[in-house]
Amino acid sequence: MIPDLFSLLQSTKVIKRVDIDSLSLTRKAIDNIPAWIKADADAPQQQTPPLLRVESLRLTNALVNFGKTSLGPFDARISLNDTGAPKDASIATQDGKLKALITPAGSKYLIDASAKSWTLPAGPALVFDELIVKGVATLNDADLGEIRAGLYGGTVTGKTTVSWRKGLQLGGALDVRGLELTQVAALLSPGTRMSGKLSAKLVFSASAASADQIVNALRLETRFDVRNGALHGVDIEKAATNLIKQGTTGGETRFEELSGHLVMERGGYRFTRLKIASGTLAADGNVSISTRKELSGRINAQIKAVGASANVPLNVAGTLDSPLLYPTAGTVAGAAVGTAILGPGLGTSAGAKVGGWAENLFGKKEKKTPKK
Repeated sequence: MIPDLFSLLQSTKVIKRVDIDSLSLTRKAIDNIPAWIKADADAPQQQTPPLLRVESLRLTNALVNFGKTSLGPFDARISLNDTGAPKDASIATQDGKLKALITPAGSKYLIDASAKSWTLPAGPALVFDELIVKGVATLNDADLGEIRAGLYGGTVTGKTTVSWRKGLQLGGALDVRGLELTQVAALLSPGTRMSGKLSAKLVFSASAASADQIVNALRLETRFDVRNGALHGVDIEKAATNLIKQGTTGGETRFEELSGHLVMERGGYRFTRLKIASGTLAADGNVSISTRKELSGRINAQIKAVGASANVPLNVAGTLDSPLLYPTAGTVAGAAVGTAILGPGLGTSAGAKVGGWAENLFGKKEKKTPKK
């Protein structure tokens, strides 16, 4: 604590600066801040000068603790006006990777934050080459209207709102362009092995009791497009041509384009309207990933060869670590008949095509009309 020596002879004693080292702010303490400030605002204004006034606070090695998630350590400098209200505040992590300036604007606060080579403290450990966030905050929420980031060879722009009045709620939209998936896919969903350049328009929301629960509460929806990449651990073309009854695993599927629609919620993923294009292979279908990382769904693979092509339905099973593709019963039966009549090669392809067609035609049960 550093006093203003000249103020010792005056009615109001002034403390130039109060230094606080290794402060740890808990979630409970942060929740009480609005109540403290409201009590000060409701208190009758003093007609006489205060006996003591603090001009600034300096926090060193401070930590914000949200249970299993923490932010820091960081240093902060807070300037106070004559009434004790903040004039401005600057915050920086001790490694210098994240900096923020907060300035009052009426009853709100303007936020201007930037980061370089910074790792997300909660959720997947994404590393931002550069991050810029600007917005407006109150004691209960924040509206971050400008988000710009560079990471993993791509860019992200968008906006989000965050509220912490009761628990933690967030929502927003992000435009992703040219993001290399090799590292990102595994961070977002452990076990996923995929490469390529991702473009997507994400819409997300979440509501949780605390910050460490926000990832499990996240709901995300987007159309996506991935260019010039590969699905590792599964070879769709091999599975569609060999037609092994026990299924095919291993290998990779290279593609020029993979697109579809994704919904992620409660830790599970639903991929619909999938389309894959790659030279002699074209495929479409729907695939789900459960919270246990188990795969289910169907892919219709169209294989093009010299003078022939076949549309082969494949069931999807296994796990993210060990995906499994196996032909449907109708496809196997059709392929066997085709081979017996026309011989290997063309007969197998033609038979698989007929088997798949027959299964799609007769294998689906008609929906019963409810009796009135």
